[in-house]
Amino acid sequence: MSIREIQLGDAITVKHGFAFKSKYFSEVGEKVVLTPGNFYEKGGFKRRINKDRYYLGDFPENYILEKGDLVIAMTEQGAGLLGSSAWIPDNDVYLHNQRLGLVHVINNRLLHKKYLYHLFNSHSVRGQIFGSASGTKVRHTSPDKVYKVKVIIPEISSQEKIAEIIDSYDDLIENNRRRIELLEESARLLYKEWFVQLRFPGHEHIQIINGVPEGWSKVRLVDLAELTMGQSPKSEFYNENGEGLPFHQGVTNYGFRFVDNKTYCSKITRLAEAGDILCSVRAPVGRLNLTLDKMILGRGLSAIRSKSGRQSFLFYALRSFFFKEDIMGNGAIYASVTKKDMENIELHTPPLLLEQQFEEFASDIDVQIMNLSKQNKQLVQARDILLPRLMNGTLTV
Repeated sequence: MSIREIQLGDAITVKHGFAFKSKYFSEVGEKVVLTPGNFYEKGGFKRRINKDRYYLGDFPENYILEKGDLVIAMTEQGAGLLGSSAWIPDNDVYLHNQRLGLVHVINNRLLHKKYLYHLFNSHSVRGQIFGSASGTKVRHTSPDKVYKVKVIIPEISSQEKIAEIIDSYDDLIENNRRRIELLEESARLLYKEWFVQLRFPGHEHIQIINGVPEGWSKVRLVDLAELTMGQSPKSEFYNENGEGLPFHQGVTNYGFRFVDNKTYCSKITRLAEAGDILCSVRAPVGRLNLTLDKMILGRGLSAIRSKSGRQSFLFYALRSFFFKEDIMGNGAIYASVTKKDMENIELHTPPLLLEQQFEEFASDIDVQIMNLSKQNKQLVQARDILLPRLMNGTLTV
């Protein structure tokens, strides 16, 4: 397989998006304003339930994206997102804002569009984009900087074969993501049906008193769970080579369900155990994730563990309580909560039998979600090892 080096500007153009005005943003609507937050770090498109914003104002129609458009993140919105790429799906109307670049291949004899997508999500290309980016607080790039990125490409026929191989991994990953989302949605909806809308088994025979079914009670979180507030060690103990335990001090490396371990710490302060619920206690207050590993808690997180062992019920109860971020908390600039604030959160708790029924259903779903998440992690690792070897010709197709 013959390979050559080119600059991306030899084969593509990148179009900046439109500056949509925030005063026309809405939590409901038909046209979704996309941001880099709609991308996965390793590439791919995601919807952000309860976080996406819709646009109600006027704008030029040539900023409506079409199915199959290739877009890249031109600004950093969360760790690792700068330069990430995604295909536009066809299940909604999506708007191209200024934080994204719309990519067109202008020389399809030189570069295959599907191969280009995987190039953008490769370590080499993302490293060059990040290395040439500007900005201190928020890194950003430009079309001219993207054009100067150097890539190694084989002939078009090999590019197409490589894209097909990597696409097979992406398809499996995406199918697992969809299954995870559907599984979680089923548990979330059942919780809402039983414990919010109060249509639980046997509700027809239960009297409602002051909006609460007879036999239910309000219980403080401190009486339901063990609560650990984080405490950050000095940064001199941080590392990225796996020394010590995983370390998290905020939502930067939150995933859809589980945190992604990237930073480690060699000095132990406060610990979360595997399976603990992680809750952000600094803006955004109330964002939840879970940890699969024992980890060190920084000051922006708390770890929550059910005293009764009904961790799934507690997780969905907290998800329902924090239906919107920053609904509690104080602070002149950023919302934050104290341990006392967390302890005094009141949750409606049903009779034991009903709680156990939900736990049995939800815990089975949570195990499936955990297994699918682990499978996806392995698929991503295998794909990321394979991709550069295919691209540089170490493995032939």
